[in-house]
Amino acid sequence: SLQQRESTMSRDPNVIRIKPYFYVHVLNNNTNVTRVECGPQTYTRQDHEKIVNGPSKMVMIPPRHFCIIKNPVKKTEEEETAILDESGNARLSFGNEEIRFAQDPFPLYPGEQLRGSVNPLQVVNSDSALRLRAVRDFDEKVAGDEWLFRGPGTYIPRVEVQVAQFISSTVIKNNSALRLRARKQCTDCTDTKRQAGEEWLVRTAGAYLPNVDEEIVQTVSAKVLTEKKALQIRATKTFSDVFGKNRKAGQEWLVTLDEAETHICDVYEEIVGEVRITTLTNRQFAVVLDPIDDDGNNRFGMKELRKGPASFFLQPGERLERGIQNVHILAAEEALLLRAREAFTEGKTLHPPGDCWMIFGPCDYVPPVEVEIVEKRSYIPLDENEGIYVRNLTTGKVRAHVGSSYMLKANEELWEKPLTPEIESLLVKASRSSSRTASPSSGTSNRDKTRVVTYRAPHGSAVQVYDYKEKKARVVFGPELIMLGPEEMFTTIKLSGDTPKREGVIKSLCLLLGPDFMTDIVIVETSDHARLSLKLAYNWYFEVDRENRSQIFRVPDFVGDGCKAIASRVRGAVAAVTFDQFHRNSSDIIISAVFGLDPETKEVRNRFFFSANNLVITNIDIQSVEPVDQRTRDALQKSVQLAIEITTSSQ
Repeated sequence: SLQQRESTMSRDPNVIRIKPYFYVHVLNNNTNVTRVECGPQTYTRQDHEKIVNGPSKMVMIPPRHFCIIKNPVKKTEEEETAILDESGNARLSFGNEEIRFAQDPFPLYPGEQLRGSVNPLQVVNSDSALRLRAVRDFDEKVAGDEWLFRGPGTYIPRVEVQVAQFISSTVIKNNSALRLRARKQCTDCTDTKRQAGEEWLVRTAGAYLPNVDEEIVQTVSAKVLTEKKALQIRATKTFSDVFGKNRKAGQEWLVTLDEAETHICDVYEEIVGEVRITTLTNRQFAVVLDPIDDDGNNRFGMKELRKGPASFFLQPGERLERGIQNVHILAAEEALLLRAREAFTEGKTLHPPGDCWMIFGPCDYVPPVEVEIVEKRSYIPLDENEGIYVRNLTTGKVRAHVGSSYMLKANEELWEKPLTPEIESLLVKASRSSSRTASPSSGTSNRDKTRVVTYRAPHGSAVQVYDYKEKKARVVFGPELIMLGPEEMFTTIKLSGDTPKREGVIKSLCLLLGPDFMTDIVIVETSDHARLSLKLAYNWYFEVDRENRSQIFRVPDFVGDGCKAIASRVRGAVAAVTFDQFHRNSSDIIISAVFGLDPETKEVRNRFFFSANNLVITNIDIQSVEPVDQRTRDALQKSVQLAIEITTSSQ
């Protein structure tokens, strides 16, 4: 530095005092050669010389230190003096480097450079290492070779060697492993040859220092296994696992507590998932689909029955049919309908495939894998007025069982009797009218179609039931409970209603026998063309012939036909008289027209008999007579006023 130069120079600029362990570079301008002058000395500079560097402090390397010199000077074998060329310049190894260790202080020759500073030697502890790389050939090493310098020790650097990485050992704890990968073909710590890219695990607990051709991928932790948990493992490559078993690529298996308390996945293993234990009590059972054999292979299409109490893990590929099932407990009034899936022998009985039979309680039953449960049956409680429809699956016949509790047989099933929506609505209406406690929501049909259809025929009524199989009808008179057979159906009665009568207004399952009345409006016209509207009421009843009961049903709409017949007679009789005559004798004219005259006595009959269906009209009541047009209404009003005047004057 400038202060050092000022301190070493005297008042005479040509006299330089060089302290101990200092040096200067002196350039001879005549020869253009630079030499080194070391202290302690007092140097007098000549006129043809020039100080180009210094005074500078010599390089001092303490013990266990080193420094790197670029372009070092070449020295003699004794390494005491520098080799000079013919001109007196020190010979340098340009582009080269030299590492110098602890020695006496030394100056830097012209051209030499100190790279960096003086550094201490690197100490490598135990469980550590330096990964070294050769940058040039030397001894038995070739440029690019790598090796480890393992501790403990002090690393002595060389210019031919480069420190690539400082490596510390990795501690492998219990229940963990170190996953390594080979950087190139090598031999691991167990003298096993490894290919480039191959991975393996080191499971030994303790500090592990990877070799120069090994690299750490990750630390793998172990999975803890319990009595209720197992691991399902899949092999990604064919290999031999830690238990010494050969595994093929894609194969799956379970690792349970019986094999190990903990499991560390190998490099060619992957965890599919955790499998929970399946526990069966003494009242449970399970059917395992595709069970494994002794070699661990699934027997596809097979089934295996496992009864409780038991605990097991489902192996890969196995699954439960319908999960865990309870043992079937049958009471005394219950039974199970069974069907054989394949040939099955029960005791001394051989059941071919498809055979059905029943097992009755009280008992506990666990079905074998060859048997399937079709359904659970129980006795159907029936009162004396209740029944069910039963179909025989062997013959196809349907029958009605009435009056006692019944258990379906193995070749029988309940049969649903279809009814038309019209009959369904009439039955619901009848049940609502017969039950005062029926709720408003009972208007919809919730009928059990397997139960025998019943209908309570009211008093004074008749119901016709037709049997489509026998092709004949039967008539039931009320009060009576009617129970339909499998092939029977109610005859729906559609009658005219309203006033005047309209067809199809009244729909019913029963025909009332009377006595009753019906009302109709008849439009008539007199001989003098007066149009009148008559409101007539007819009393009627049916004469029932017990020997020929179905005769009353021969006319489908007896109301409409009867009203039309009576109206025809009334119109014919009124058309033959004038308005004045009809107004005075309306009742006699209508009754005589409808009932007619007895040919023997010439008197008016007391009834009108319909021989087609035994309908009898016993009386006709004229409820009102109203004119249709205005002219007739004025004439009727005038006639009434005249009658009032005559009555008044006579009083």
